[in-house]
Amino acid sequence: MIRMQIAAIRKARLRSAHLTALSCKATRRGLGSLPPRLKSDSKVVYGLVASTLLAYSLYQTDDLQSTHFRSSLVPEQTNTNPAVRPQAKSKDDTDAGSKPETNDSKEETGGWVNFITSFEGISLPELPEVDSISDKVVDLILPEWTKAVPGFIRKLQRELDMAPDSLAAEIWKEAYDPYTHPEIEWEAKVRVSNDLCDEEKTFLQRRKLFTAPALAKYLGLKEEDVHPDDVPTIAMCGSGGGLRALVAGSGSFQATTEDGLFDCVTYASGVSGSCWLQSLYYSSVTGNSFKNGIEHLKARLGTHIAYPPVAFASLISAPTNKYLLSGIVEKYKGDPSADFSLVDVYGVLLAARLLVPKGELGVEEKDFKLSNQREYIRYGQNPMPIYTAIRHEIPEMEVSDAPVSEEAKDRAKRESWFQWFEISPFEFFCEEFSAGIPTWAMGRKFNNGIDVPSETGFRLPETRMPLLLGIWGSAFCATLSHYYREIRPLVRSITGFQAVDDLIWGMNPDLSKVHPLDPAAIPNFTHGMHGKLPGTVPPNLYDKQYLQLMDAGMSNNLPIYPLLRPGRDVDIIISFDASADVKTDNWLSVIEGYAKQRNIKGWPLGIGWPSSKASVASTAAQLEKAQNKTAKEAEESVTEAKIDQAARRIEAGNNNSTPSSPPPTTSPDQPAEAAGELGYCTVWVGTTTERTTNDGPPPTTSPIDDSSSFKLMEPDAGIAVIYLPFLANEKAVPGVDPAKSDYMSTWNFVYTPEQVDDVVKLARANYSEGREQIRRTVRAVYERKKKRRMEMERKEREERWRRFVRRGVWGIDEGGKGGEGDHFS
Repeated sequence: MIRMQIAAIRKARLRSAHLTALSCKATRRGLGSLPPRLKSDSKVVYGLVASTLLAYSLYQTDDLQSTHFRSSLVPEQTNTNPAVRPQAKSKDDTDAGSKPETNDSKEETGGWVNFITSFEGISLPELPEVDSISDKVVDLILPEWTKAVPGFIRKLQRELDMAPDSLAAEIWKEAYDPYTHPEIEWEAKVRVSNDLCDEEKTFLQRRKLFTAPALAKYLGLKEEDVHPDDVPTIAMCGSGGGLRALVAGSGSFQATTEDGLFDCVTYASGVSGSCWLQSLYYSSVTGNSFKNGIEHLKARLGTHIAYPPVAFASLISAPTNKYLLSGIVEKYKGDPSADFSLVDVYGVLLAARLLVPKGELGVEEKDFKLSNQREYIRYGQNPMPIYTAIRHEIPEMEVSDAPVSEEAKDRAKRESWFQWFEISPFEFFCEEFSAGIPTWAMGRKFNNGIDVPSETGFRLPETRMPLLLGIWGSAFCATLSHYYREIRPLVRSITGFQAVDDLIWGMNPDLSKVHPLDPAAIPNFTHGMHGKLPGTVPPNLYDKQYLQLMDAGMSNNLPIYPLLRPGRDVDIIISFDASADVKTDNWLSVIEGYAKQRNIKGWPLGIGWPSSKASVASTAAQLEKAQNKTAKEAEESVTEAKIDQAARRIEAGNNNSTPSSPPPTTSPDQPAEAAGELGYCTVWVGTTTERTTNDGPPPTTSPIDDSSSFKLMEPDAGIAVIYLPFLANEKAVPGVDPAKSDYMSTWNFVYTPEQVDDVVKLARANYSEGREQIRRTVRAVYERKKKRRMEMERKEREERWRRFVRRGVWGIDEGGKGGEGDHFS
C-alpha cells in the first residue's frame, strides 16, 4: 500500500519533469538552424541549460488555479495545460508546392488532420488502483477538478471531430455563408505603395473634426479660435509586458481620458499586452471605455488563462465555444498545409479571458474580427489603433557537403533582422515590403498579388481575433538569446558564474538565430510577386507560403516605428513604457537607427535613459554608425546598439551601490539625468535642420526643462517625444514596485482585483506627476504650428499683392477684389 501511495505521489509530481522534457525537446529542435560547428561545440551546453531553466520558469505552479477558488483547493496542482504538444515543422519554410484547398467531399488531409491528431493525443496519466486509505492520500495531493478533466477533453474532442452534428461542422458550414462572412465574396489584391491606404486618409480628415474641439477644451481655448491646421497630430503608444502592460496601460489611458488628452490623439499603437488593451477598448466588452475595461479586468484576471475548469467550460459551452474555436476550425480545416501551433491555442485561452465578459452571455461575434473595429473609427470618433508583429528574417546558407566558409557564416549572422508588420482595422501592411492587403483578407492565400479562392469559389473568412491575440503576445517564441537575457542578471549574480556568462554571452550571435518554439504562421501575401516589390524584400520570401509572425517586443518593446511612417506626420509621441526593466532595455535609444535609415527628419537623437559610462564621443560614433544605406545594415546596427546598451546597463547596475533608488518626485519637470535617472515624465524634441558632413559628430538631445522649453517653439523643431516609464511611486502608492512586486512579472497571468487596483492607481499617479508638463508641451507645439500657418498666410497675401501690383491693379482688398477707385479704373 505504501508503494502505491508513493506511486500516486510520483504521478502527481510528473508535471515538472514533463515540462522540462518539453523545453529540452523544443531546444533540440531549435539546434537544426545552428551552424554545424556550433553543434559540436561544448559551450552550447550552457545555452541549452539556460533556455531550459527559463522555459521551465515560464510555467506557473500554484497560480494556475483561480484566485476565486483558492480557498477550496489544496496547494498541490497537476499539469493544467494538457494542450501543450511538441510542434511540427516550421511553417515559414514550407515550400511553394502546397496542396490546394479541399472541400468536405474529399478525404480529410492536411491541416485539419494535423490539428485533430495533435489534439486527440491529449490524455492524462491514469493513477494505479488504490485502496480507500491511498485514495484519501491522492485526494490530498490532487485537486478535485482533475477528476473532471478527462470528461472535458472527451467532450471537446467530440465537438471537433467534424461529425454532422458537431460544433466544428457547424462552424465550417457557416464559413461558406456570405451573410455571416461577407468578406468571402470579396476579391483582394496586394496594394503596392508607400502611401497610406485610402481608408486611413479619409479617417485623418474626419478625425480632425473631433481633435480640434477636443484640443480647445484641453488647452482652455475658445473652439472658434482653433484652426484645424494648427492641431498637432498626437500619437499615443503602449509598451509590451503581458498583463502588467495591459493593466498599467489601462490606468494610464484612463488618466489621459479624464484629463481630456486622449480625445486629442489621432493614433494609438501597441505591442504585446498593449495590443490586448486596444483589442478590449475597441470592442463591445468595454464599449470604448477604459473605466469599464478596468472593471472587466478585475472580474476576469483572477483566473489563470490555463486553469482547466474555467478554460474548458468556455470551450465546451455555448455561446462562447463557437466564437473561441471558429478561428482554429477555419484555419486548419481551410488550409490543408497548416500545422498545429501552440500560439493558436494560447490565443484561444487569452480570448476566453479577455474577450468574454463576466457571465459569458454578453459575448458578441463582432468582437472576434479586427476589421469590425472600423465601426469605432469610421467617423473619426476615436484614435486609429495600430497593432504590431514582427517576422525574424534569417538568411539560410545553402545546404552542401562542402564546408561553409567563415565569411559566409559571418554574413548570415549580420544579415538577420526583424521585419515589422502593422495591422489596423483597415490594412495589414509591411513598410519594408511597401505592400499590404485589406485586414479582412488576412488568412487567405495569395499568389502573384491576387488572392487564391478555394475550389468552391469562396475565400476563407478573416483571421479571428483569438489567433491574433496569440501572435501579439507570443513572447515565448523568442530566440535563445532573448531567453538568456531574461535570466542573465540572475546568472551574473551567482558567485563563480561569471565564466559561464561570458561563454554564453559570447555565443549571442548564434543564439539569436534559434527559436525553440515556432512562431505562428499566416499565409504570405507576397508569395509569387517576383520583381514587383522593392529590393528590401528577401528574394527567398517570394517562394514561401507563410509568414511566421511573433511578439514585436522582441525587436523593440515600444511601437514607435509605425508612428514614423511617412504620411502620418506625427508631431507628438506620448510613450507609456511598462517594460520589465525600462532602464536596462532602454528602447528609445535604438529608434534613431531606424529613423536615419528611413531618412525621417525630426527624430531627437541620443534620447533614452542616460548612461553613466557612455561618453559623448562613443554615443556620437554609435549614431553615425547607425546611418546605413540598406534595411539589413540598419537593423544590424540597431541590434548591436541595443545589445551593447543592455550590457552597459547591467554593468552600471552591478557597479552602482543603489541601483534601485527611486526617481525624484519633487519636481517632474526637472530631469534627473545627472543622477543617471529619468523622472516620471521626460520630454525631448528633435530638429528638422539637416546636418552636413562637416558639422562634426551628431549632438545628443537634452531633455526639455523650464530653461529650454523655447526649443519646442523654434521653427525647425521636429518630433516631440514624451516618455512616461512605469516606475515605483512611494509617495503616492507605497509598497507597489514594478521591479520588485512578484505579481507584475511578464509571465504572471493572475491578478486579483486588489492588485489590479494597485497597478491602475500607480499608473494614474505617475501620469499625474507629468500632467502639466504634457499640457505645456502640447500647447507649445500647437502655438508653433499656428505661428507657422499664420506666417505662410502672410507670405501668400504679400505674394498675391505683388502679383496685383505687377499687373497694375490697385485698390485690392483682403479678399482680392477691387476697391471703388475712380471712373477710369
